[in-house]
Amino acid sequence: MSGHSKWSTIKRKKGALDQKRSKIFSRIIKEINVAVKEGGADPEGNARLRLALNNARGANMPKENITRALSKAKDTEALQEVTYEGYAPHGIAVFIECLTDNTQRTLGNIRAVFNKRGGSLGTNGSVAFMFERKGIITVPKGTLDADDLQLEIIDAGVDDFEVQDDVFVITTSLEGFAPVQKRLEELGVEAENAELQRIPAETKTIDPEDGVKVLKIIEMFEEDDDVQNVFHNMEVTDDIIERMEG
Repeated sequence: MSGHSKWSTIKRKKGALDQKRSKIFSRIIKEINVAVKEGGADPEGNARLRLALNNARGANMPKENITRALSKAKDTEALQEVTYEGYAPHGIAVFIECLTDNTQRTLGNIRAVFNKRGGSLGTNGSVAFMFERKGIITVPKGTLDADDLQLEIIDAGVDDFEVQDDVFVITTSLEGFAPVQKRLEELGVEAENAELQRIPAETKTIDPEDGVKVLKIIEMFEEDDDVQNVFHNMEVTDDIIERMEG
């Protein structure tokens, strides 16, 4: 988990290694679209929409973009949630979450990346068992005291609380995700980002040079407009990060 978390933090800090801002906005807009169609346009009664809007603000999405996304959500074509599983080279498990209006196109694109890069697309369930769904909430430090914040939220369902550079990274169980968010709201603490992730039960360590190749495959998946999230079980070591930054 540490390597996976470390890579997520590096990507958050270094925009050059993450998707362009327009890509991030596009994915949030898709999530707003699905949330509105699923539960209506009132965030007070729609937890999924409330989460999407919080993430939009955390990503510094302009208010006019958010307003436009909400107004257009009911009129846009319905998006379907689909997932794909497989293996990158060196036995690294990969789990891909997508929102798409054309599953055949998405499947073709995902299969093409696996095939071109020496991986293999698997069947549903082939790697899902290697991951556990957990909530990951990132909170800017600001003037917050780590010990005080942890005490205030620990009983709401916190599994782990880490201090990373200028943020606190809070890990919750699937069941504790909503209660911890609610507790943070009650405290007036605004999260930079909050999402359900698939955390590997165990990570796999491979040679740094091979690790860079795997991360480049991960980035190829992430560049696809239909892909929302990509999870893997590779331990992202400092050597791999240094080679990616070099």
